[in-house]
Amino acid sequence: MPKSTVDEIRARFDADVERFSNLETGQTATIDAALCLELVAKAAAAVTPHAQHVLDIGCGAGNFTLRLRQELAFSQVTLLDLSQPMLTRAAARATAAGLTPTTLQADIREAVFKPHSFDVIVAGAVLHHLRTDAEWEQTFAKLHSWLRPGGSLWIFDMVAHEHPSIEALQQRRWTEYLTNHGGAEYAAKVTAYVEKEDTPRPLTYQLELLRRTGFATVDVLHKNAAFAAFGAS
Repeated sequence: MPKSTVDEIRARFDADVERFSNLETGQTATIDAALCLELVAKAAAAVTPHAQHVLDIGCGAGNFTLRLRQELAFSQVTLLDLSQPMLTRAAARATAAGLTPTTLQADIREAVFKPHSFDVIVAGAVLHHLRTDAEWEQTFAKLHSWLRPGGSLWIFDMVAHEHPSIEALQQRRWTEYLTNHGGAEYAAKVTAYVEKEDTPRPLTYQLELLRRTGFATVDVLHKNAAFAAFGAS
């Protein structure tokens, strides 16, 4: 089945701002979203305590930026997302939190920043839209180049698994979670758009790629079923 185009993904997110605006729960279609918001924020603060400028990739309505702000006294944030309605909401929430936001409506594959622009980069539930090995490698290399010396990258995302039987097992666990959360119809809806939109890679693949593209330290914060929080510096 052909995967969704960038325009199709953008249109879905344009109409889904409210679901991404709850800081207490995070994105509820993902497992342990609120926990991973906390872990990413605390890890960023521990590794990069003097951060001043954050890049939030696939920022949605700004949950990761706001949770980071609770742990880090940074002043500037660059918000990057496909969806203008998401950017508008994220910028308003960031401003209310005392930040100075800059917004960029773009696909991460097309975004360009100067080297060493950011102290911390966060990517929440966005990189699973990358398609080819070349896109993954180019994107991770860009993220490394955009960080200042001593900076850190933190990711929370859907992940695949190397063994087909493990992939099937973890997908069943996620479907059970979705069903318990919102019922069978909700679970079917979420799994249908994920099948059409997303191309996640295994956590092992991404950890190896982080090292290959220049990161010296790589750490896993949490993994549950088809979702993981991890980072590098």
